Amino acid sequence: MSPRKPNMESSIYLGADGWFHGRVTMGVKNDGSPDRRHRRAKTEPEVRRKVRELERQRDQGNAPAAGRKPTVAKWMETYLTDIASLKLKPRSLDDYWSKTRNDIIPGVGQHRIDKLRPEHLERMYRALLDAGRAPSHVVKVHRILSRALKIAHRRRIVGENVATLVDPPSVDETEANPFTKEEAKAFLEAASKRPTFMRWIVGVGMGFRQGETLGLRWAYVDLEAELFHPKWQLQRLTWRHGCTDPRACGTRLHRFEPCPPNCTTHKGYKRGCPKPCTKTCSKHASACPERKEGGLVFTRPKTKKSQNAVPIPPVFLPFLLDHKAQQDELRTAAEELWEEYDVVFSRPDGRPLDPRADYEEFKELLREAGIDDRRLYDGSRHTAGTILNELGVDMPTIMEILRHTQISQTRRYVTGRSHLSKDAMRRMGEFFAPPSAGPTETRTETADTRAARAQRRRRIR
Repeated sequence: MSPRKPNMESSIYLGADGWFHGRVTMGVKNDGSPDRRHRRAKTEPEVRRKVRELERQRDQGNAPAAGRKPTVAKWMETYLTDIASLKLKPRSLDDYWSKTRNDIIPGVGQHRIDKLRPEHLERMYRALLDAGRAPSHVVKVHRILSRALKIAHRRRIVGENVATLVDPPSVDETEANPFTKEEAKAFLEAASKRPTFMRWIVGVGMGFRQGETLGLRWAYVDLEAELFHPKWQLQRLTWRHGCTDPRACGTRLHRFEPCPPNCTTHKGYKRGCPKPCTKTCSKHASACPERKEGGLVFTRPKTKKSQNAVPIPPVFLPFLLDHKAQQDELRTAAEELWEEYDVVFSRPDGRPLDPRADYEEFKELLREAGIDDRRLYDGSRHTAGTILNELGVDMPTIMEILRHTQISQTRRYVTGRSHLSKDAMRRMGEFFAPPSAGPTETRTETADTRAARAQRRRRIR
């Protein structure tokens, strides 16, 4: 009778099936039974290698947890529902869900999470790029998947986060295109003819984000101290089903066949024809009778720094008071039709301005002012930072006004101007030039010096 092996010692043997088998004791399962893992191979050296690797993981404390591992699709659902939702802002969570449904699950969703390999991710990224996705979009997909796998690794569901072994596509940083001083004045001149004039003064003149501007409420405007307190922002969130059977709820909206090549229904859509629904589609929540958590919603800014108070330029105060008086007149005229949201910038019935309509108005003002097309962010936040820099405001102060958490972030918002560089180098040249000689005198003196030197040489010869 062979002696009993000590606890935690592995065993290797040749089975009746012709394979070499190895069994490793990893510890104890949740129910108290021994956690024994099995490995097999055609040769004894190969099975010994697998057993040693499993023992190494056990001894280092990073062995995967026992049990069948979920697919990537199942884990992403668990991660977004139970983990990421506790930390992410609603808008960010919507973005995570969107990229998971449209990119991650179709790309690698059916792989078991412990069988996922770097080449699987690389093929998915290549397919996204070939389909016309921007490199920045693919990088976001990579980051979302990497964060989900990081949690899986931390919880011992997988032995390694394979996303760390993959390099996502390189992204060229989008170059900012802020207004010049003249363009900023022309833009506000065009906006002065509209009821939303004050909204554009706050956006362009103070560098507020769109959501912060549209979400600003009178309760957070201190006219005596001349301060704005951007404690909230207005965002449009994706609706969620409130019913118990999302798939059945959206039955009449499901579309399982792709659009024909000459589709005219989605001709004007920015992203083209939508993808067909999957067999388990649970979207179309906007049509759910019990829909929830969507539409225009007031949310907290992303960081605490974003909630810092911003001084109101004294010259803006008369415009702000006039705007308040006009809003009071609208409230009186609307009577019972007025819906009180206490927002600084409202529609004629008191409701907040729609971000989509606000964006369209920005594009219209660009055309009216004769300014080249650009992003809303360039025309507001980047413009404020750049003009402050041109006016001689130091970088830390601009950082405080724009409420950034890092100075490097502020530098990306501040775009230099070529005429400022020329002026700076002109002043540098004046600093180093001899004080008694102008440019012409300096050139003459240099020429005379060369002539005298040549005469001395001839005398020596």
